[in-house]
Amino acid sequence: MVLSLGRVRLASHCAWLALALCFAAASGGCSTTADDDTPAIRGEQVLPPPAPLGTASLDQALSARRSIRTYDGKVPSTEELSRMLWAAQGITDGGGHRTAPSAGALYPLELYVLSAQGVFHYVPAGHKLQQLDLPDIREDVAEAALGQDVVRQAPMLVVVTGVISRTRAKYGDRAERYVALEVGHASQNLLLEATSLGLGARTVGAFEDEALRSALRLPSGTFPYYILCIGRPAP
Repeated sequence: MVLSLGRVRLASHCAWLALALCFAAASGGCSTTADDDTPAIRGEQVLPPPAPLGTASLDQALSARRSIRTYDGKVPSTEELSRMLWAAQGITDGGGHRTAPSAGALYPLELYVLSAQGVFHYVPAGHKLQQLDLPDIREDVAEAALGQDVVRQAPMLVVVTGVISRTRAKYGDRAERYVALEVGHASQNLLLEATSLGLGARTVGAFEDEALRSALRLPSGTFPYYILCIGRPAP
């Protein structure tokens, strides 16, 4: 059944509203206090299981992937977000291994999802989101990204960050290289999953590091590497 544009928007909005209400219920209306200037956790919610949604094969997704600059305004559904986050950093076995390779299986990456509903931190263990005590900061992120229109217009952003110290403890000076490589692995996984779902995405690496860190109030030692802009391609 083909839904009208208005119904699709309403369904997507309702899905995110339901998720927000689940966060409120799970947190009991309380916030977890952070140890420093990092935002408190308002609540957490397990994402839907990452059941296959796309119909494209890997070869088809590779051929179809393009950097999409304009979007129709509809937010990806919670189920689609679940698939994309799992593709980027999901756990795939009982040993804690993930979808993207990691030097020494140290997994230094942390993913943050930004939308009109606020800021969410992805936790691979349990496949869940933590809602942070932050408002919609996408305009601040767009300013940090040198005012790029694609960042300002995207209905959803995923900021890929890295905690270099996790890798440096074992690999020393090569840690920064290994973390950067891992960012590429995880980001490409997400881009291909987005493509298989019929979504559009674009990567942005041009931004002021400290401005982006400040907007997200990232913990000490966590550094932003990539902004992924996600939405449904404009007609």
